[in-house]
Amino acid sequence: MEPIKVLVHGASGRMGREVMVALCREPALEPVAAVEKHVVEEYLSLPDGSGLIPFSSDVEQSIVRSRPDVIVDFSEAGAAVNAARTAFKHGVRFVSGTTGISDREIEELQKLATANSVGGVVAPNFALGAVLMIHLAKTVSRFFDYAEILEMHHEQKLDAPSGTALTTAREMIEARGRPFAGAAAQKETLPNTRGGQMDGIAIHAIRLPGLLAHQEVIFGGAGQTLTIRHDTISRESFIPGLILAVKEVMKLNRRVMGLDTLLGL
Repeated sequence: MEPIKVLVHGASGRMGREVMVALCREPALEPVAAVEKHVVEEYLSLPDGSGLIPFSSDVEQSIVRSRPDVIVDFSEAGAAVNAARTAFKHGVRFVSGTTGISDREIEELQKLATANSVGGVVAPNFALGAVLMIHLAKTVSRFFDYAEILEMHHEQKLDAPSGTALTTAREMIEARGRPFAGAAAQKETLPNTRGGQMDGIAIHAIRLPGLLAHQEVIFGGAGQTLTIRHDTISRESFIPGLILAVKEVMKLNRRVMGLDTLLGL
């Protein structure tokens, strides 16, 4: 079987570099091109020293030149959406771990995928443990009236709260079927101390050097609390889920799905 040809969008970023390493190690996948916002060289050396691939700032030009099966994207929201639009137009599948993409944009991509008969995966987090954390939080939400989310990331993360935290809160509320009770402060001496609010769930975002990606979902009831926590120690944790998504997206048509669906959760 021929390997799946992959174009990496955001190839020079921290996750992009991790993806390039993973692609070189995975026999079923083949890196064929790289795209980055600012490019000074025409070719990019593969991290395992096996050769060079075309390197460009133009997504469409790279697609036409390298003919990938899938685009893997770790960039920023605006660039990711534009890359997905271009990918679907050319019949190329799209897998993205970029956060900050709005619900309206996801809906747009869903329509484009349907119109072009091509599939996609957009996931706020490719760490399998994080996906399971959300699944467990959904289950617990039916049994507790109070819940808060604490998410902690490195200081260079662009969006707050994280896409994982927002997804967790939305899934919890949907599973519960009604808002959480919430505990409002009668007097807030420092504005926003109670965090952002989503249907009774307070979401708190921490940004500090030394952190990577961490989240706690804390449920409270009479005389007890229940905490579900996931810690990303290394970006390597995203790779198994990402490789799964790249392989599975080849089977998708007319749909944009999340990693939870691919895992059957």
